[in-house]
Amino acid sequence: MIWRGVRFLLHEMCLMKITASDIDDLALGAVFLATGGGGDPYLPTLIAKETLAQTGGVTLIDAQSLDDDAFVVPVGGVGAPTVSLELLPSVDEASKVLDRYEELVGRPISAVASFEIGGGNSLMPLMAAAVRGLPVVDGDGMGRAFPEAQMMSYAIAGVKPTPALAMDYAGNTAVFDTSDTTTYEHHIRAFAAAAGGMITVAEHPMSGAQIKASVIPSTVSFSLKLGRLLREQRGPIDDVMPALRSLFAESVYGSVHKIFAGKVSSKSTRTVGGYDVGDLSIEDFDNSQCVCSITIKNEYLVATVDDRPLAMVPDLIVIVDTETSTPINAERLHYGQRVAVLAVGAPLFYQRPDALAATEPRCFGIDLEYESLDALVNHQP
Repeated sequence: MIWRGVRFLLHEMCLMKITASDIDDLALGAVFLATGGGGDPYLPTLIAKETLAQTGGVTLIDAQSLDDDAFVVPVGGVGAPTVSLELLPSVDEASKVLDRYEELVGRPISAVASFEIGGGNSLMPLMAAAVRGLPVVDGDGMGRAFPEAQMMSYAIAGVKPTPALAMDYAGNTAVFDTSDTTTYEHHIRAFAAAAGGMITVAEHPMSGAQIKASVIPSTVSFSLKLGRLLREQRGPIDDVMPALRSLFAESVYGSVHKIFAGKVSSKSTRTVGGYDVGDLSIEDFDNSQCVCSITIKNEYLVATVDDRPLAMVPDLIVIVDTETSTPINAERLHYGQRVAVLAVGAPLFYQRPDALAATEPRCFGIDLEYESLDALVNHQP
């Protein structure tokens, strides 16, 4: 196959076309999987629709169809999600990052991949790939959204994060070359904070063989299915849950549960070190003394009631509107909203000991030992 002069082999023809008409559904599904983070998708959705309308769409490919020698580069935004409401993205921002990255490494890119299937970050690779005429891998490096680079499946599987190239809103760039991913996370986060809170980054370059071993598969196409379901069955969450359970049962996630419902009674977040950090409280509809507390670091991390955990990272915590089942990003939550808290099982990759070592609650300074969602649900009173 030929994409703008870049040749790479496909073992099997596992191709799907994403067009402008798919973007609303894909973005809706990605917000659901974003666990509150990933950046607000409203403006990226508008830009992605326009970009794909102008370019005719983008090709989505199965990672397993890539040749082992293909050169794959993930691209996305790094920073505090609240800033994404203020620093407006441009149509060609992500593609310019890829252009400069190729100049940096002196090698043409075969395919683009996603950092995370979350919010606005799920759309940025599509825009970059569409402008460049490159395919996008059907998968991502998290299966959700996480706040730190060392929590990505790419890093956990041993892919080096650098060389990496970051660009700010003014077109200034910085190049990173670090010895390990944790150090890289500190450096890239410091640059994001200094550059206004949000940057666009190309990082974790890898071969086709490496992405086959590290990607969370099929999450882009699953987001499209999930968003379509939420749109077509829009309504009270209790009515939508049966369809959600059926859809998730056939995915890399397996299970979805409703674990709480009530109204938002308080929310406190602030931007610290390039992250949005804080807490959220939701009062039970029928008992104001029963409160679900959720810890936030860009994403929803742990949900508890009376210090009893209901769900925790790396499992996904999702907040939706009770009447429409529409997922709500952390930066869009406000007092008085009537919401349901859902929990989704983490993909099998994140149940591995090495993945848990990078993503369990203690990695966020929360003194809890990880318990799987299924175990917690089975032990609920």
